[in-house]
Amino acid sequence: MNVLVVGSGGREHAFVDVLSRSSGVGRIYAAPGNGGMAGLAECVPVPVTDVEGLIGLAQAQEVGLVVVGPEGPLVAGLVDALEAVGIPTLGPSKAAAQLEGSKAFCKDLCRRARIPTAAYKTFNSAAEALSYCEGHDRWPSVIKADGLAAGKGVVIVHDSTMAIAAVRDMMLNKHFGDAGDRIVIEDFLVGEELSMIALVDGETVAVLEPSRDHKAAFDGDKGPNTGGMGAFSPTRLLTNRIYEQIEERVLLPTVHALAGAGTPYRGILYAGLMLTADGPYVLEFNVRGGDPEMEVLLPRLKSDALALFLAAATGTLDDFGAVEWNPQHACGVVIADGGYPGPVTKGLSISGTDAAAELDDVFVYHAGTKLENGQLVTNGGRVLCVTGLGDSLQAARDKAYEAVSLIHFENMRCRSDIGWRELTDQASMAGAG
Repeated sequence: MNVLVVGSGGREHAFVDVLSRSSGVGRIYAAPGNGGMAGLAECVPVPVTDVEGLIGLAQAQEVGLVVVGPEGPLVAGLVDALEAVGIPTLGPSKAAAQLEGSKAFCKDLCRRARIPTAAYKTFNSAAEALSYCEGHDRWPSVIKADGLAAGKGVVIVHDSTMAIAAVRDMMLNKHFGDAGDRIVIEDFLVGEELSMIALVDGETVAVLEPSRDHKAAFDGDKGPNTGGMGAFSPTRLLTNRIYEQIEERVLLPTVHALAGAGTPYRGILYAGLMLTADGPYVLEFNVRGGDPEMEVLLPRLKSDALALFLAAATGTLDDFGAVEWNPQHACGVVIADGGYPGPVTKGLSISGTDAAAELDDVFVYHAGTKLENGQLVTNGGRVLCVTGLGDSLQAARDKAYEAVSLIHFENMRCRSDIGWRELTDQASMAGAG
């Protein structure tokens, strides 16, 4: 079966890579793809926003499954258009994708379905939001742009001065464009963050292995939020009890609520959670695979990816059986331009990726790269994600950073502490024992 992967980032490279190892796959196409996918897929310069172009490509190449990576085309209705012409697609409909496309939609659904989430208020006017912040007394709080903001539209504020500045930045200065026309202000939750990603076929939920990512730009989880500077899987946080709570209190009620509203969810469902003293609370939902979470999950997937993705897209997950995993740990380190998440420099020559990828148990996923006159160059803020596998998190991390040390471009930067909190906790527990 021929497959089309829509997108150009590290997540999409991971999709291409795992699909290339599937027994039933024919030709793989990537639209538009990037500089690292060309060895596994035919990259076709069709933008993710070109719905007619993507449909035409899928039909011309007799594609049997489309895998949509980024959230933008999902929220815009790409899946609806593809399925209208009979092409199975891994991704939710436009209506169901509002779960990520609108923070207010997500919070309202949680409230209706009694899914645990922080108390919140939604504001459509800057004047109302500013007035609320002036009289607010529960600090810290979290201010979120309602729409899509590439993972950066969330600000933690510690007093009214910070809150007012954040509201002005989002709603008046348009720092996140139209995404900040409406905002959500919610209570700050205390606990440990955990990402749970599942495949959903409208009714059946297949929960994938747990992962944790690092959103902050700098070591020690300091600095501004980014799209993600690294991730690891699995994690000690997921006990059997917590797994059951997440499935019963979060994932199944969400899927049932969407189905009950006439917008059944098919695709990848990502729950960003805070594990509080009262159990798991929803921070956000994403309607696609996390990036860089997929770069640490897919290298561990033992089940056939094509069969698994097709089952989710066609409503047959119940017949697929249990998803199987490599028991090894995975640690992924994002290599970024030095200016990220601010202004970045494109076109910088990259070296060492081939040497890094030749190491055993290493995967080098391209995110912001392109080929320019045969030379691999930077083409974005997050440039690469380097994933190592090992029998422990420490071993996986050592392997990832060994590979990172072989890669070079001007002003490159990465965090040096991916997995630090989990490793610190493990060391403390060992010492206590």
